Amino acid sequence: MIWRRLKRYRKTMVVFLAVVGPGLITATVDNDAGGIYIASAAGARYGFDLLWTLIPILVALIVIQEMCARMGVVTGKGLADLIREEYGFRATFLLMLALVAANLSNIVAEFAGVATSLEIFGASRYLSVPLGALLVWGLVVKGTYRSVEKVFLVACLFYLAYFASAFLAGPDWSEALTSTVTPRIHYEPAYLMMVIGMAGAVIAPWMQFYQQSSVVEKGIKVQHIRQARWDVILGGVFSAALVFFIVVGCAVTLHQSGQHEIKDAAQAALALEPLAGRWASTLFAVGLCNASLLAASVLPLATAYYVCEGLGLEAGVNRKFHEAPVFYWLYTVLVFGGAGIVLIPGIPLIPVILLSQVVNGFLLPVVLIFIVRLSSRKDLMGKYRNHPALNVVAWMTVVVMVVLTLTLALSGVFPEATIG
Repeated sequence: MIWRRLKRYRKTMVVFLAVVGPGLITATVDNDAGGIYIASAAGARYGFDLLWTLIPILVALIVIQEMCARMGVVTGKGLADLIREEYGFRATFLLMLALVAANLSNIVAEFAGVATSLEIFGASRYLSVPLGALLVWGLVVKGTYRSVEKVFLVACLFYLAYFASAFLAGPDWSEALTSTVTPRIHYEPAYLMMVIGMAGAVIAPWMQFYQQSSVVEKGIKVQHIRQARWDVILGGVFSAALVFFIVVGCAVTLHQSGQHEIKDAAQAALALEPLAGRWASTLFAVGLCNASLLAASVLPLATAYYVCEGLGLEAGVNRKFHEAPVFYWLYTVLVFGGAGIVLIPGIPLIPVILLSQVVNGFLLPVVLIFIVRLSSRKDLMGKYRNHPALNVVAWMTVVVMVVLTLTLALSGVFPEATIG
């Protein structure tokens, strides 16, 4: 009896390890240079006061990513492909334009993260950025889906540097945990913008497209849909935990020392050294470099996926360059274009990074509406359509994001209406 049970558990684990990847990579990669900057800025400016947002964000992240994974498994089609088929080319094209613009600014932010993180160690951006671009380009263009996914999964392990960095900072864990379950709201536009930035950093629109496309390209079958769900849950928890430790590390050092404003994540790494020690600073910088390179690989890939799917063109890492030329040329332009922009003197990188995260927050409700409607359709999903409880959480996320973004927009027009 025990032997049979062990064999069953072993088989389940083997299947899970074969399925794991899309959910974990997608959620983890969203802790990129822009996301790390937002989390660092949140901790520096507001201490532990924004930790409470991670619980509702985590729930929304898991629900949304699970819907996309399930749609990919059941339909065998990417999200952009489904939107084009069910809502027409015009809606797909307009959404595609907005997402490409937002993602380009995100890609610039990734290479800015590569540049600033390696400048801490004395490397010139005019060397590190071109080499980084060549590295991520070669990985995708010359690899297969299986080989690329293995590299991405290994890179996810380097995010553990942020866990270690936070522990070296020596925070009051009881206070941090209390703040996580106790909302502390500031009635000011800057705080609201940071809340939207946190949501946009953890749940970015591009994630939904990449998640579904990677599930399809990996070829996950319906009988393994349960393992795909656990992959999503694992990725969501790991992603939220990373943000938690980044906020905590910066709150206990930068915020408590009076350094409430930072210009980028690399500055946070440098500021940690006199406050938490050299190792904490080094680990933070290493984590930033790894996160930036990984995201610089995935973000252009996600963009190439949904543009080609939206246009009905061939896409996929398993295809050769001549089999999917638009897919690979778009990936190439985004990678080297984003890297080139970073090398232009005088480019205001921090406004670009912050704006990209806020734009993510504005676009997210639009993408969510398509996801919820598609995954709820019986004719499309059959018995795997959304459970009513999932729809409640998803629609609540849409409503909350719309209210937050409209409030932020109104605060710019009528500041007296939202402050006080």
